[in-house]
Amino acid sequence: MQRKLWCAAALAAAVAPAQAQVGGAKAFNPDISLILQGTAASSSQDPENYRIDGFAPSGGEVGPAERGFSLGESELTISASIDPYFRGYMTAALTPENEVEVEEAYFQTLALGRGFTLKGGRFLSGIGYQNEIHQHAWDFQDAPLPYKAFLGGRYNDDGVQLRWLAPTDLFVELGAEAGRGRPFPATEESRNGANAASLFAHLGGDVGASTAWRAGLSYLRATPEERSFEDGGVTQSFTGTSELWIADFILKWAPNGNPTQTNFKLQGEVFRSKENGELGYDDGVAPATGDYASRQSGWYLQAVYQFMPRWRAGLRLDRLDRGTVDTAVPLAGPLAVEHDPSRVTAMIDWSGSEFSRLRLQYAEDKSRADATDRQVLVQYIFSLGAHGAHKF
Repeated sequence: MQRKLWCAAALAAAVAPAQAQVGGAKAFNPDISLILQGTAASSSQDPENYRIDGFAPSGGEVGPAERGFSLGESELTISASIDPYFRGYMTAALTPENEVEVEEAYFQTLALGRGFTLKGGRFLSGIGYQNEIHQHAWDFQDAPLPYKAFLGGRYNDDGVQLRWLAPTDLFVELGAEAGRGRPFPATEESRNGANAASLFAHLGGDVGASTAWRAGLSYLRATPEERSFEDGGVTQSFTGTSELWIADFILKWAPNGNPTQTNFKLQGEVFRSKENGELGYDDGVAPATGDYASRQSGWYLQAVYQFMPRWRAGLRLDRLDRGTVDTAVPLAGPLAVEHDPSRVTAMIDWSGSEFSRLRLQYAEDKSRADATDRQVLVQYIFSLGAHGAHKF
């Protein structure tokens, strides 16, 4: 019975909002939570000059934590059942620059039946594994290198999502999304219809009384138009088709399904990107446009072990492969550098409760071809108010 409770609850976390019960005096009152984060960081290379050589800049906030003391993003989340048919959810990120960014704001159906759930608005895509997890719930302070290079850190778009959960003992989930194409690798355009679409499939189950697993395969297709970056007075722009495949896997172990004393988690994802179209090169003197084709890939593997109550240790390996980049025009900026970035990250953290965590993290980052960035940081994460279960 313990095994079934642990694994079933974990695997159902991804679709928990769709299973929310409507009833009682507080059924329509919103749940409110606030996440406070911050770091004290040191790095051997200036974070302001961070780049991932061999890959086109994504324009996302992918650099390491700022040197010294820094306030991280605070997340304000409001969620509630709207009526017996819909649920609403919003997460606003309060940045250290005193700006407010809408990370997620969507409605979700509660009564479609037959295992179907429809979501609409702005949301974190269901592609991959880590993409749907909010930053404060990551096992490391920053995203793996493949997420930075291929998704600008993470992919959240404006659109619709349809999921189907099979009525089987084996966890089987299928999903499809259509979106505006707001973030990298797409470009936001003023046009009718969808500029990006994705498909994903997840399978999961139990192995004995102590182990649970989930595996997935995802596909993202976007049609960016004049997706550009500027470097050294040169503007490089891409127009064409961008395709990304992601294979993910996670394994969780806890004695008899009880993770409170000790547990282990192994997580990994493999990315493969393919882009075809036209590349523009404008140096202000002799602009040119020519055919462009690239095949690039990357992966990461991380393990986290809770060796005693409240204490965890983790290790993550990141690798990127520049692959082949064929073009009829000159390349600029990081895209012009032949380099295969890599990184090794270690961490140890302590959780005073489910609402507080302190983390020490060290990384040797070889994203730049000419230097190794040695990064050390201390991070705090505090949760106030209502807070739902995290994804499996």
